[in-house]
Amino acid sequence: FFIYMCFPSAVYVGKMDAAVTQDDGKMQKSTNKPNFVPENNEDPASESGHDETQHDFVLDFVQKELGGDLKSLKNVAELLEKVRAEKEMLEEQVNSHRRTCLLTCSSVLQHLQEAEPWVDELCQNIDHVDTMERSMRYMQCLQHIEELSDRIQQCLMTNSVWEAIDSVAAMATLDAGLQASSCLHLQGFLRATLRFWHKIIKDRLASDFEELLTLLHWPSISPPMQPLAPPANAQEISSQLDLLVSQLMALQTSDDLISEKALTTLPGVPQASPLSLPVQVMVLPLTKRFRYHFTGNRTTNSLGKPEWYLTQILMWMGNNSAFMDDKIQPILDRTGSNVNARVELCRGLLSLAQEKLTHDLPRLLYDDTLFCHLVDEVLQFEKELRSTHSYPAALPGLLHIPLEDATLQKWLTVERKMALEKVDSMLSGEGAWSCQYRDISDVDELKAPDCAETFMTLLLVITDRYRALPCSRAQLKFLDLQRELVDDFRIRLTQVMKEESRSPLSPRYSAILNAANYISTVLADWADNVFFLQLQQAVVSLGEVEAEGGRPVLGPMEAGRLASLEGSLFESLLALLDRLRGDMIGRLLDTVMKDVREKAQLYRQDRWLSLPSQCDQATMSLSSSACPMMLCVRDHLLTLQQRLCGPLFQMAWQGLADRLNSFLYQDVVLYNHFNEGGAAQLQFDMTRNLFPLFGHYCKRPENFFKHVKEACIVLSLSIGSALLLRDLLREALEGRQALNELGVYRLAPGDVLILLNLRASWPGQ
Repeated sequence: FFIYMCFPSAVYVGKMDAAVTQDDGKMQKSTNKPNFVPENNEDPASESGHDETQHDFVLDFVQKELGGDLKSLKNVAELLEKVRAEKEMLEEQVNSHRRTCLLTCSSVLQHLQEAEPWVDELCQNIDHVDTMERSMRYMQCLQHIEELSDRIQQCLMTNSVWEAIDSVAAMATLDAGLQASSCLHLQGFLRATLRFWHKIIKDRLASDFEELLTLLHWPSISPPMQPLAPPANAQEISSQLDLLVSQLMALQTSDDLISEKALTTLPGVPQASPLSLPVQVMVLPLTKRFRYHFTGNRTTNSLGKPEWYLTQILMWMGNNSAFMDDKIQPILDRTGSNVNARVELCRGLLSLAQEKLTHDLPRLLYDDTLFCHLVDEVLQFEKELRSTHSYPAALPGLLHIPLEDATLQKWLTVERKMALEKVDSMLSGEGAWSCQYRDISDVDELKAPDCAETFMTLLLVITDRYRALPCSRAQLKFLDLQRELVDDFRIRLTQVMKEESRSPLSPRYSAILNAANYISTVLADWADNVFFLQLQQAVVSLGEVEAEGGRPVLGPMEAGRLASLEGSLFESLLALLDRLRGDMIGRLLDTVMKDVREKAQLYRQDRWLSLPSQCDQATMSLSSSACPMMLCVRDHLLTLQQRLCGPLFQMAWQGLADRLNSFLYQDVVLYNHFNEGGAAQLQFDMTRNLFPLFGHYCKRPENFFKHVKEACIVLSLSIGSALLLRDLLREALEGRQALNELGVYRLAPGDVLILLNLRASWPGQ
């Protein structure tokens, strides 16, 4: 009864404490509640733990107050009153705490309401101070700009060019620092002021520099026939040149800053850094000459003669490169700038060609002849630019411009059209299937017909044309075109082969086979070429290559093989060509074997049971019935060797040997019975006549006739050895060992028993 009365009261007190603290809103729960009161948000496992704690607490409490004596139960009423008094005291404390909290919250809210106007006023004051500070900094910046502007003006009036350049550089630094500012009007004012003073100083220096260049006979329009005599005041001119170039280079920072927005980029040409100021001035007279001759209605401005202006650009580069190296480069080195004078001149002149090419290209998209001529000239120009003039590969040339979508598509279309026209022409020519090197054995190893050699030369020319392209995606599109052309040529070979399939022994059929092998060999070599390996890595990095219609050319499996270098870019084409080659060789050997079978009929039906033994003959000679077959085999081998290239002939004679081995074993050996003389004659015909026919092409020809060779061994055994062997063959292990000792490895024991039964000379027979 005591436990029932005390425990709920304790729980009630704990719940009252939690309820009061919860009503206070932001106040935390009281920490004075008994530790046996469970939290409302605890999980069942936690509540179970609290129940055990409460149970232990009550037991300890009862043990402490009442002890183990039952007589002490009379004190329960007194203990109950004590607990109730404690409960009332706790409730009073809770209520008092709650009233205090309510009063505190009310006081805080009243204070916040009273302080709100002060906070608003303080925020306004802070905003006002911030505005004043920004306005002050704005005015200070304006004042600084005005001071720099005044200083530049004074320096120019006193001809203090270096001080003026320093002030312009300081103004440029300020301009760069304001790029992230939102003060657009201030930025515009500063940029306009900088541009104003920069132009004045630049024009003054450029004017002096142009006059000085005239004294130095710049530019050189044509190659100098003889060195010019130095002027009398050469030392003074050299000092002035050094001064002007240095001052122009010091003005480069502000020029680059101004040129950021004024710089126009041609379509397809990556944006490069602005041209250095000295070279900008030096290129001006050449620019005037170029535009005079190659724009407007001048006869030199011809769409059909792009080589005129491209050659002129290259000539100017070559004629003036020595001046840049001897006169300008040392000054640039002394200024500490990382600028190559010759490369800068090439950049300046190249911009003229880029501008001209960009203007002319759209007008040539509908004329295939002029377009092809332009592309050829651009490729030649690019080659000479990179090689002769050492123009860095990292800088854009002219090849970026034809890589625009419309122009590149036109280029691919024209390449495809002209390539197919050349293929049609070469296949219809009289000497398409003849070899121009057929009389030179050491040169004509592959015996490629003219059409195949011309076709691969065509592909090689296409490769050379797109090898220099600066874009991997464009190179892969040309690669896709090459793959398409190879597949088209393979289909044409297949069609011609089907026309010749009725006579596989004709020279044209062999030429087709040589053509397929030649193309396959060249493509296999290309697959290991560094350039195509780089394209292979480009395929992996760029993902699947897309054809014209948007279809993926390379699937995920093929792309994975390319990434691991297990496959190649021509793997699928090589597989198709190998299939064509194998099919053609199969048809060729079928025809040869048909002829051999016809010539071997007499040999197949020879009197093998009644031939005299070897001891009854003075000398062994080839069977008369075998002569037609042997001559047929010999003639076909010689013809194939003359017409087929080395690798194909090796495949052909090995395939013929395999088929002959099967034919002789099945249709001659197993078809007949042999006495001792017949077995000896068969072995003589094979080992002394047939095998040597193939001995010209390998050291051990008998290895290609294992069935026939081992059959001859079995049939030629003496009677005793044959009987012993037959008994041993009944035991698998000993029989196999005995066969190996005789040199029989290919034939199974069952086959040997069949051969032993073909012997006619057994005891009792």
